[in-house]
Amino acid sequence: SFPPPSHNNKKNEMVNIPKIRNTFCKGKKCQKHTPHKVSQYKVGKASLYAQGKRRYDRKQQGFGGQTKPVFHKKAKTTKKITLRLECTKCKAKFFLPIKRTKHFELGQEKKKKGDVLF
Repeated sequence: SFPPPSHNNKKNEMVNIPKIRNTFCKGKKCQKHTPHKVSQYKVGKASLYAQGKRRYDRKQQGFGGQTKPVFHKKAKTTKKITLRLECTKCKAKFFLPIKRTKHFELGQEKKKKGDVLF
């Protein structure tokens, strides 16, 4: 008689993270809470010389069409956001994955109810 649990009730909310965040620094020099610069992690360009890419290109050569499976059954509509934190004192960098969300922004002013957009 209870309603079914709604798992994606938080997905549509805007996630707003400050550009500077006070958090624990894992660097050898600090080992304490310090201010960190926050940026969004982006995947780098794939190398042509990585072992998997070399193996795949070799296998694809010649006749015989596509040799490995191509993934089509995409189920997720969001990606997990990963933050890149850089200590302002010792410049140590580390990553912090946060929840899935469709809307993500860094360091914007908080929107209040009734505000007019110009």
